[in-house]
Amino acid sequence: MKIALTIAGSDSGGGAGIQADLKTFHQFGVFGTSVVVAITAQNTRGVRAVHTVPVDTVRAQMAALAEDLPPSGTKTGMLATRELVEAVADGIRTHGFPGYVLDPVMVATSGDRLLDRDAERSIAERLVPLATVVTPNLDEARILVERDLRTHEDLEAAGRALVGMGAKAALVKGGHLEGTEVIDVLVTATAVRAFRHTRVNTTSTHGTGCTLSAAIAAGLARGGSLEHIVGRALDFVHRAIQRAPGLGSGHGPLNHFVDTSK
Repeated sequence: MKIALTIAGSDSGGGAGIQADLKTFHQFGVFGTSVVVAITAQNTRGVRAVHTVPVDTVRAQMAALAEDLPPSGTKTGMLATRELVEAVADGIRTHGFPGYVLDPVMVATSGDRLLDRDAERSIAERLVPLATVVTPNLDEARILVERDLRTHEDLEAAGRALVGMGAKAALVKGGHLEGTEVIDVLVTATAVRAFRHTRVNTTSTHGTGCTLSAAIAAGLARGGSLEHIVGRALDFVHRAIQRAPGLGSGHGPLNHFVDTSK
């Protein structure tokens, strides 16, 4: 059995972060391991508190897994501070964690910030060059490439900029653009592929980015072409949104029990 690793924050509401990642790993048939960088107090209505894990403890978690349970696919989510971003970047490089998916989590679905502003450039400079694929939404892509993005054509331009910054590939998500169709654009050094899904009118979107990046990391752990892995992950998230359980009174979680193969 292949191993996948998530390096992210814990979500007490269970819909995003480490919890969503481990559920997704299980659905995609990989053994999930984790490095917890922060503990959050949150539910579907918002984030009430964030407590970061000491940097030395984060480094120790990464070293322990590298020694005995090395992953074949890795993802990062919420990293909270510049110090944690730099520690994680050092660990990924030192331990050679492969199949790295960078989900540059900056703001929660509820609108609450999950990243210090001085950490944003550290992500661009330290983590983007390590990424097999980086998966920003429109707002995160704007910050990373430092330009305004307003159209579907801009998604491709942002993806090319991220590849130019060192990422092997970029999946720029278009869910924040208006329209009845959601278009996500995968850009590599040699190709561009657009993935299209009918927009689902719902508030159950908590953890969509976490789930998507975890599904891609699981796919990279198992092997296959990046285009196939990304397409399968996007389809999984789309079905998980369609069949959301309707929990909570705010932005509810997805349904991580949906089939991964349809």
